[in-house]
Amino acid sequence: MTTLDAFIDALPKVELHVHLVGSASVETVLELARRHPDRGVPTGERELRAFYTFTDFPHFARVYSKVNSLVREPEDVHTLVTGLAKDLAGQNGRYAELQVTPYAHWRMGLPMRAVTEALDLAAARSFEEYGVRMAYIFDIPGEYGEEAATITLKHALEEPPKALTGFGLAGIEQSRPPYRQAFRAAFAAARAAGLHSVPHGGEMTGPETIWEVIEGLHAERVGHGISCLGDDRLVAHLRETQLPLDVCPTSNVCTGQVAAIAEHPLPRLLEEGLFVTINSDDPPMFATTLTEEYRVAARVAGLDEAGLARLAANAVSASFLPEADKRALKAEIGALTPSPA
Repeated sequence: MTTLDAFIDALPKVELHVHLVGSASVETVLELARRHPDRGVPTGERELRAFYTFTDFPHFARVYSKVNSLVREPEDVHTLVTGLAKDLAGQNGRYAELQVTPYAHWRMGLPMRAVTEALDLAAARSFEEYGVRMAYIFDIPGEYGEEAATITLKHALEEPPKALTGFGLAGIEQSRPPYRQAFRAAFAAARAAGLHSVPHGGEMTGPETIWEVIEGLHAERVGHGISCLGDDRLVAHLRETQLPLDVCPTSNVCTGQVAAIAEHPLPRLLEEGLFVTINSDDPPMFATTLTEEYRVAARVAGLDEAGLARLAANAVSASFLPEADKRALKAEIGALTPSPA
C-alpha cells in the first residue's frame, strides 16, 4: 500500500450521492433474489456481476428497476440502509445523504408509514452500531412524470422520516421536459416545507438540464453536472456561485456517459475552479466504493494528499450537517493533511 493509499483510507469521508437500492451489496441482492426468484434478477454471483454490465443509461435504469422490485418488505429497506452504514464505517465514512425513491416502494405496495418507520429505525441503528449518521433525500424518478412527483411529495410532507433533509429528481433526464411544471411545483412545495433542493442534472443530457435545475428547481447542489463544460456561461456561473457538483466518476463510465475513466472531465472541472465533491452513486453495481472513488480521483486528476483533503472537506461543506459537526469533521481532515513546507 502506498502512502497515498493509506492517506485515502484514513481520510474521514462524507457521501452525498448514493442511492438506497444501488447501495445494496452483491450478497444482499443475491439473498433477496433467491427469496423472490420471479423478479428476473440472477441468483448466482457470477451471473449477477454480468447483470451489472451496462450498455447505456436506459439499460442501467432497467436493471436498477429489477433490483428495486426485490424490495418487498419494510425490513428490506432497513437492511439496505444499515448495510450501507456498515460498508461506510469500514471506509471511515462518517455521514451519508442517502437518496431514497419512495415512488418505487409505493408501486411495490409498501405503505408510506411502514417505509418511514423502517428508515427511522435504520438511521438510529446505523449510528448506534456503526457510528455513521444517515440523512435522507427523497427523489422523484423523472421518467414517471407527474404521478411520481405527487407521490414523492406526499410522502415527504405527510409521512417524512426524522432524518429527511432533501428533495431530489433523478432517473432518465431526457424524459423530464413534458413534466417540467409538475417538477417545479413539487420542488417549490418541498422547499417551502424546509427541504433542501438536490436534483440530478447534466448526467446524460446537456447544460440546458443544469440550467433548469438551477433556475427552475433552485438547486443547492447538482447531482453529477458533468455536462456543464459545454456551456462557458454556465461554467462561469458555477465558478462564481460555487454551487456544488456531486461527481461520480466510475458511475459515469459504467453507464456510458463517459467513454473511459481517463477521459472523465473531473480534471477540467477542478481546473475551472468549480466546487466538486466525490461520490459513489450505486457502488456495488459499479464495482466501486467511496474510498475507491477517491483513488480514481487521485489517478485521473493527479491529486496529492492536499488535493484529496480539499475534496473531502468540500463534501463536508456541501452537506446539510449542522455547522458544529462540519467544523469538527473539517478539523479531523485538516489534522491528517501535511503542512506546507
